[in-house]
Amino acid sequence: MPDNKKLSSIINEEASLVYSSDTIIIGKIFAENRTNIKLEQIPNHLKKALIATEDKRFYSHLGYDSRSYLRVLFKSILMRDQKGGGGSTITQQLIKNLYGRQYSGFLNLPVNKIKELITAKRIEKIYTKDEILLLYLNSVPFGEDIFGVESAANRFFNKSVSELKVEESAVLIGMLKANTYYNPRLKPKNSLNRRNTVLQLMNNEQYLSYQATDSLQKLPLTLNYENVNLKTTAGYFVYQVKKKVTEILESVNETRNKNYNLETEGLEIHTTLNYSIQKIAEKAAKEQLISKQKQLEIELRSNSIKAKWFKKQEGKSLSLEKDKQNRNAELFDWDSTKIISGTKFDILWHYAKMLNASVLITNPKNGAVISWVGGNNFRMLPFDMVLSHRQIASAFKPVLYATAIENGFSPCDYLENEEKTYPEFENWKPQNADYSSTPDSKVALWYALIHSMNLPTIDLYFKLERELLINSCKKLKFPEITGNAPSIALGTLDLSLFEIIRAYGTFANKGEMNDLYMISKITDKAGNIIYESKEEKAERIFKTESCQTLTAILQQAVEQGTGSNIRNKYDIKSQLASKTGTAQSYTDAWFIAYTPNIVFGTWVGTSENSIHFNSGKGSGSSLALPIIANILKEIEKDTQLKNKYLTSFDIPKEIYSSIQCPPYKQKGIKGFWNRLFKKKTK
Repeated sequence: MPDNKKLSSIINEEASLVYSSDTIIIGKIFAENRTNIKLEQIPNHLKKALIATEDKRFYSHLGYDSRSYLRVLFKSILMRDQKGGGGSTITQQLIKNLYGRQYSGFLNLPVNKIKELITAKRIEKIYTKDEILLLYLNSVPFGEDIFGVESAANRFFNKSVSELKVEESAVLIGMLKANTYYNPRLKPKNSLNRRNTVLQLMNNEQYLSYQATDSLQKLPLTLNYENVNLKTTAGYFVYQVKKKVTEILESVNETRNKNYNLETEGLEIHTTLNYSIQKIAEKAAKEQLISKQKQLEIELRSNSIKAKWFKKQEGKSLSLEKDKQNRNAELFDWDSTKIISGTKFDILWHYAKMLNASVLITNPKNGAVISWVGGNNFRMLPFDMVLSHRQIASAFKPVLYATAIENGFSPCDYLENEEKTYPEFENWKPQNADYSSTPDSKVALWYALIHSMNLPTIDLYFKLERELLINSCKKLKFPEITGNAPSIALGTLDLSLFEIIRAYGTFANKGEMNDLYMISKITDKAGNIIYESKEEKAERIFKTESCQTLTAILQQAVEQGTGSNIRNKYDIKSQLASKTGTAQSYTDAWFIAYTPNIVFGTWVGTSENSIHFNSGKGSGSSLALPIIANILKEIEKDTQLKNKYLTSFDIPKEIYSSIQCPPYKQKGIKGFWNRLFKKKTK
């Protein structure tokens, strides 16, 4: 049994809370999901509901109730009547919640009751009655892995305990008898009946008038259920925050000789995520994927991809081939989490054909993460696509072009746009996406980039020293590049959305790159600051003028290039620079856009490269761009967000003038005579 010293230092473990930058709770990290409250936060009607239901002589006994004990002795023990009642006071229930019960053989019940009686007498000498109520309400389990009345109020009514109405308090107190059987979400009829019983018990003790009781019992059961730990996409961000906070606390504990525990001490973690933009991003990704999933499945049915995929899986796994048994499985689908019946093949196929999307939005000026959508559903599909490495495709090209501009190339330098075979690279023969070429003319560097042309890009790659490009990639903290294949210029490198958005932040921030961060501050439950992020010095990657020139070119990609649907289809008015990316065979679709104050990026694709669109429906402009476009559309509607993030570029006029040259220039004799003719006609 706990002694007086142990009883005097009762501390309920408390969940740590994760807040967005706009002070919304977006997650909890806990061993036990509990948020402790203070005595003044408990409404009187909650206290009265508890006492009337669980221990009506609470204020008059000394920790145990003699009458109840006699009932237990004669009915439950001597007469072996299991319906004789437990006889435990609130104080004794508190002890059971805190310390549990040990098995003591055939005398189990009387032994535990005697232990609880002695401990209850001790605890009543240490704490006041109201302090015991507070300890009880902070420790009692409500099912669904939640402990304490504050967490229960947040879960079932999406409000603090101090805001509870009388009938809502009655619902929560009613759950204490059997928290699953009376769970208002799972068993609403049972919960309603139990709520009305609690209200009647309050009336019996004259805590409620007859009229008030009658009126409250006629009210329907109304919930506002909110489980932040089941959020479909914020969970990805919270998980990354948890990993980072764990590292921070390990360092703090070691250097300051502290012992902070993330799961038990009720810390407050303040993050950089903007909840308003996070909701917009989640919605935009969901709506796009629902629409495109239907189109993909039509394509998959028409070209027998499913049959080919099944055959491939059978070749991989003999156990799968033999396992033809149907089974029920809970699977995520956009309509709802659903139960399907099928073989292991059917279950694997459900997810293999599913389109996934990730969205990452950051502030390039300091690296703050504004929104992080790691996938379709964190609980069911926890793998984080923001960190997944996929073929970056043409979204890589601005890195090559920025490196070229940094090293003396001009937007009006002209590049070859003619198909060639490269024997030294296994007869590699690159082509433009539309299979076009112009042997008689060259294309301007700026025009080649905004239309994402492959042939001029390869020409630029060979004119630029390869080591200069590799050095840029190292500075941008890309994965190590092996081999010497020139196809890297077209984006064959595998990068994560995290890595490419950090790199584009460099272009937006005039050549300076900030590392991305998510946590602004950590405090203990008393408000003392444990950790606060410090502004790190950005790393200079490119010259300011180089990035301004690249940005001026990528602005033209929005006006007349691969990102023009932003204007033409979605009518986005803000100044933007952008770049699409479409991997070979449409396996990965990318779209990235930025202003001086915000970088938007998204990736869309399936988990398996063998399953994809076989048409332009799978391109970056068709599959990924609409997600960012719809995010932009909602931000433009919000004056505060628009003014903060959708700011104009401050690029000198001479930079814009430097890209004012014809997109094509004819070469050779034909070009000479054309230039001569044009000169004479002026």
